[in-house]
Amino acid sequence: MADKLTIQLGHSPDPDDAFMFYGLATGKMDSGPYNFVHILQDIQTLNERAMKSELEVSAISLHAYPYVSKNYALMACGCSMGDGYGPMIVAKKPYTVEELKNLRIAIPGTMTTAFLAASIALGKGFKNVVKPFDEILDYVEKGHADAGLIIHEGQLTYQNQGLVCCLDLGKWWMERTGLPLPLGGNVIRRDLGTENVLAVTRKLKESIQFSLDHRAEAVKHALKYARDMNVELADEFVGMYVNKWTLDYGPRGREAVNRLMDEGAAIGMIPKCTPVEFIE
Repeated sequence: MADKLTIQLGHSPDPDDAFMFYGLATGKMDSGPYNFVHILQDIQTLNERAMKSELEVSAISLHAYPYVSKNYALMACGCSMGDGYGPMIVAKKPYTVEELKNLRIAIPGTMTTAFLAASIALGKGFKNVVKPFDEILDYVEKGHADAGLIIHEGQLTYQNQGLVCCLDLGKWWMERTGLPLPLGGNVIRRDLGTENVLAVTRKLKESIQFSLDHRAEAVKHALKYARDMNVELADEFVGMYVNKWTLDYGPRGREAVNRLMDEGAAIGMIPKCTPVEFIE
């Protein structure tokens, strides 16, 4: 038997990514001619590694895509989409968007899509301090920042710390554009060649479908990566970010990606990169 081609697959140690790759990670589905090596790192680190073209396949923030598009193509599967919901700016008391523009906001990284969306909403250059995403709620609760930009499961747990939502960026984006807010995607290195790029993309789509078809078992697997979540909350979180959009962006999802990229370029946050190519 010929040796399998090793594909390093970078994704974050979060319930939604763990759910998505359940079949491949556990060996419950056939990996074909590929040996997938799962590299679990936070999204900021994966963005930085993508800048250096280190991994064959990686989850990235869509904010990072214009910077890596020369060496990576965007897969049509594997996206995290906020459909009327998304990253939130939370604080101890309600602030208006105008008030937020003058406050110090803790953010989870300057290459996150949450930061790109917040910059479109509040204006480029708002006052911020970078903190690890899982420390932001405590940081705001203790009064070290006026507000915090939260991602991941913080969107479901911030009220436990007496905080209120001032701005839901996914809702704001939907009201403004009529489109979902694309947050993260999977990219594949172009130098693998057309045949492998297409075959690996199909295999990842198969993995997502496998998880959706075996939801209970996949959620149980994902629970290992869920911080402070019971199975019901983990299932709700997974449902928010692994759904029909994750199998394929579809026409509206593709429009949303191009719109976000264009708006980010218009305020000088990212280089122009549209129209975006999607690998199916």
